[in-house]
Amino acid sequence: MSSTLGTLFKITTFGESHGMGVGVIVDGCPSGMALTEADIQPQLSRRRPGQSDLSTPRQEADQVIIYSGTEFGRTLGTPIMLLVHNKDQQPRDYGEMSRVPRPSHADYTYQMKYGIRASSGGGRASARETIGRVAAGAIAEKWLRATYGIEIVAWVSAVGDIEAQPLDVTRITRTEVDNHQVRCPDPAAAARMEALIGEVLAAKDSVGGILTCVCRQVPIGWGEPVFDKLEARLAQAMLSLPATKGFEIGSGFAGTRMRGSRHNDLFVFQEGRLGTATNFSGGIQGGISNGEPIVFRVAFKPVATIGQDQETVDFIGDPVTLAAKGRHDPCVAPRAVPIVEAMAALVLADMALRQSARQQVGS
Repeated sequence: MSSTLGTLFKITTFGESHGMGVGVIVDGCPSGMALTEADIQPQLSRRRPGQSDLSTPRQEADQVIIYSGTEFGRTLGTPIMLLVHNKDQQPRDYGEMSRVPRPSHADYTYQMKYGIRASSGGGRASARETIGRVAAGAIAEKWLRATYGIEIVAWVSAVGDIEAQPLDVTRITRTEVDNHQVRCPDPAAAARMEALIGEVLAAKDSVGGILTCVCRQVPIGWGEPVFDKLEARLAQAMLSLPATKGFEIGSGFAGTRMRGSRHNDLFVFQEGRLGTATNFSGGIQGGISNGEPIVFRVAFKPVATIGQDQETVDFIGDPVTLAAKGRHDPCVAPRAVPIVEAMAALVLADMALRQSARQQVGS
């Protein structure tokens, strides 16, 4: 199913950007875990629109409601349904879009594939669909933290041509990330990023960015060769996000410029087990976690909806001047931080259950 992710820890998202609401059904969450809306809301609040003058002015509280799957604050092991009502939808902003496919959007491809589409706000192609992912990811993350001590932290490492200094991935915290509205924990780079986004916003334009994410304390052995390698599942999850155009793990593309003698992660014995002196592999070897921090990066393109006039054509080929009226972020990177964390948690939770099932069968 195109709206479903996972094998054992499985989620299905639903809803459109300007419909009544959006949400998710989580199937496979272990029973007995303490869970209330308070466990989910913080990540949704980090994702919600209208957080600062650098994001879309759409005002949504994004308050989550648990409709099923829990009783007396504990998971039952049955499907968990989570719903967030849309409050500030404005479909009137998209009247002209019903006949004009917006450049670099999914309007044209959805229309050609289905013969119909949600003409306001992008429908399922809208970033608002990620609310369900973030809500489900908060559940997965709580279980991973309680069961394995796993920590997941993402941050903005580049906006446009401005790059943050390399950080110690073993220590970076969400508190440090959230100290800046651009969610870059390098203060000097954050200031330049915020200034750039402000300039882009004033010019009715947009700019892209890169997020870095680290997953710490992931046990050795997670990942299913050959086609379900851990980095392959992470890549699929990240590239399923709106506006993503690239994924790399460990040394990534920069590793192609290195010699093998430098790139090899030599083994050392530390803390009672084998580890590696470097981490160019990004915590995964042969598609399986090796116990080192999993480090990857995700590239987000400039937001396609901009306020400048664009010379394009409508669905029948007639020339038209299009200036979008919808409310959109000049740069999606800051609000994408909890979304990337959520997707990482969902992949890891699924792999954890798969590895546990493998061990139980083999015991």
